[in-house]
Amino acid sequence: QVQLVESGGGLVQPGGSLRLSCAASGRLLSINAVGWYRQAPGKEREVVATIGIRGSTNYANSVKGRFTISRDNAKNTVYLQMNSLKPEDTAVYYCNAGVTWGRGTLVTVSS
Repeated sequence: QVQLVESGGGLVQPGGSLRLSCAASGRLLSINAVGWYRQAPGKEREVVATIGIRGSTNYANSVKGRFTISRDNAKNTVYLQMNSLKPEDTAVYYCNAGVTWGRGTLVTVSS
């Protein structure tokens, strides 16, 4: 069974940076567009960034210019580089490819 595993979350101060990783157990990431989503307490899950099979990217307006999504098909891994983090970025971040979701990694931005 193909799985997605997120890592890299944690506690960071406002203005700081984190890099999230999404690793797949198979070739799932190389044959699907991949998305990072997030869900804050009491809010619905929302898309943060997506990357197509050929590398095209899209970002939510709230993270444009601060977050960068990238993929390394050889390593079956997709990354989300998050800079200039704000308290409102606090959420559980999930990776998605096709119909498969990871379990999420918590990002907390707080002083």
